[in-house]
Amino acid sequence: MKTFRVLCGVAAFAPTLPAQVPSDSAIHAIISARVDAGRFAGVAVGVVGRDGACRTVAYGPNAGVQPFDAGTVFEIGSITKTFTTALLADMVKRGDVSLGDPVAKLLPPGTVVSSRDGREITLLDLATQSSGLPSIPTSFTPKDRANPWADYSSQQLYDFLKSYQLTRGIGEKYEYSNVGMGLLGFALALRAGMSYEDLVAARVLKPLRMADTRITLSAALQRRLAPGHAPDGTVVKNWDFTTLAGAGALRSTVNDMLTYIRANADSTSKPLGPTLAMTHGERHAAGSPVVTIGLGWHRLRTPAGNWIVWHNGGTGGYRSFTGYSEKTGEGLVVLANTANSVDDIGFHLLDPSFPLQPVPTKRTEVLLPEATLERYVGTFELAPTFAIAITRESAQLFLQATGQPRFPLFAEKEDEFFLKVVDAQVTFTKDSAGVVTGLVLHQNGAHQPAKKKR
Repeated sequence: MKTFRVLCGVAAFAPTLPAQVPSDSAIHAIISARVDAGRFAGVAVGVVGRDGACRTVAYGPNAGVQPFDAGTVFEIGSITKTFTTALLADMVKRGDVSLGDPVAKLLPPGTVVSSRDGREITLLDLATQSSGLPSIPTSFTPKDRANPWADYSSQQLYDFLKSYQLTRGIGEKYEYSNVGMGLLGFALALRAGMSYEDLVAARVLKPLRMADTRITLSAALQRRLAPGHAPDGTVVKNWDFTTLAGAGALRSTVNDMLTYIRANADSTSKPLGPTLAMTHGERHAAGSPVVTIGLGWHRLRTPAGNWIVWHNGGTGGYRSFTGYSEKTGEGLVVLANTANSVDDIGFHLLDPSFPLQPVPTKRTEVLLPEATLERYVGTFELAPTFAIAITRESAQLFLQATGQPRFPLFAEKEDEFFLKVVDAQVTFTKDSAGVVTGLVLHQNGAHQPAKKKR
């Protein structure tokens, strides 16, 4: 177990409140169980206490990079959005923009942005995920789906903004939008006259001395980059962003992210505490009675009445979570280089009343003859409108449910298979003659039988 303890800030909360975040050994037990079970290649956790001290726990013996520790680099995905709204707060404070400015005002002259009922999309609408824009632009046609945002151009964005027909009133409803937050970062960079990366470096990263957080990695940072993994454990490409960098382009380390969450948790911290605090307060409902949104940051009310300010992120091979408790001031960072959610770990460590997801059983793959695998091929009906198709390519079975992607299916023994992308298993059933007649899907404690269609 690798643990570190450093001072990362000055305490701003009364020391009489007990800490809620578990000990290093308890954190290690949580993450090592999940890594050893194959859910993650590696997980690194950082905690900032109310006394300003930071501690980190990292576990990833097979993460693909050594050392795997608080200085390992990960893609942080949509946590980048909170840096984008930090830029917005900074530029509002400088008088460069106002929250009520239409985003079209920051774009090149003549740019048409969809409006509705005489109302234009403002910077505030984008920052509170209530612009009415969809999550993914309709003009999204990546050349390489393994690195989907790399070739999305500014012209595609302009064409989308002009042609998209809003389906609801602007500001009416929370709807998480990657293109909306990417547009916000793009527009702010245009107003500042520099690239998004240069702008976020100048206004956020350099003031906070976050030298290991960048979009474009130096050779030294590249050597510390943990390779990303798909949920089934295969290594995948890194994601690159151009036009929509503000939606998810940043890469960072636990050490740097601890600096960032500490600055967010302490509104008095220098030099950015007051600016970052502008992004935290409630500004819009967010689709749940217990969740609201500030500028980018989500706010979750706990059963005890505490508020957790948080954001998560994900790319093709990484998952991330960061947040802090308004009650205790404790902050947290969880970074993983596998595309399985770490949200349950993050929420549980900040507030133990939030349960952890069960540790998946570690399963061992075995090879079965192709002739045996062929017996399982077919369509299995769970309901009149929902079926599972089992197909084969050479020595590999695949499972595809109605309306869902196709995933590899791995044999544990004859008639018993498992998925790596989620914690789910399939048992095939046979008649007395040994002919496959159905299957049972085991997932989330449920056991769903399906008959094979003739």
